Amino acid sequence: MSLTAIRPLQRLLAAMLLVLLAACASTPGTSKDDIQTSSDITEVQRRAQIRLQLAVGYFEQGQMSTALDEVKQALQIDPSLADAYSVRALIYMEMTENKLADDNFQQAMKLAPNNPDLANNYGWFLCQTGRADKAIPYFERALANRQYSSPAKALNNAGMCSLKLKNLVEADRYLSRAFQFDPANPDVNLSLAKLNLARGDNERAQFYARRVLASERLTADALWTAIKVERRGGDRQAEAGLANQLRRRFPNSPEYAAFVRGAFDE
Repeated sequence: MSLTAIRPLQRLLAAMLLVLLAACASTPGTSKDDIQTSSDITEVQRRAQIRLQLAVGYFEQGQMSTALDEVKQALQIDPSLADAYSVRALIYMEMTENKLADDNFQQAMKLAPNNPDLANNYGWFLCQTGRADKAIPYFERALANRQYSSPAKALNNAGMCSLKLKNLVEADRYLSRAFQFDPANPDVNLSLAKLNLARGDNERAQFYARRVLASERLTADALWTAIKVERRGGDRQAEAGLANQLRRRFPNSPEYAAFVRGAFDE
């Protein structure tokens, strides 16, 4: 199964896993001039990373038990591998085993407290599990790290969490900064469409929604947001066309179910 064939949440989680594996994260207590590179990795660490990459591959295929077993083997090889705990946390998150996910995130951050990707991912986990107010400091921690290579991600996540908290001013502050960093990012444009929809600025919501629709990464969430924008703007033809796409591409999605029951204001 390809990465694009899996569910939107799982696709996002898989992307987060790949970011973790690709990053050359500093170990706890290292300075800016003491970052690990591939030449510094020991044979033990290399074998553990191979197991972790296998775990991600199984995760992408929806084989959660096998993915967890590969993570377990990675930790048996190298118990200090922070990324292994983070990968396991994200797998448990997909399985809605939130207590286990939280425990593994906490362990990962104990081992790598200065890793901005871990801080961002834990903040996103908190935001998705009803603790949006506790998530913001973790995004700020990631953003404060000058080595963080993906500030738009943390800014976008902070903006969406602020939107969940109905703090539109903070949501706008974070998302405007995210757009400055990465204006072509479909996730950022989708978040800005949702923000402007929430504050009743349909013209700007339409501007951002159409930028998302022009991207290659079209999701059920993006189509459903665009449908609500066009409906509020009174363009029934555009709404119908988007609804047909949603039905054709994502017939089993929660977004299509919401469209069918007419939940335009949820």
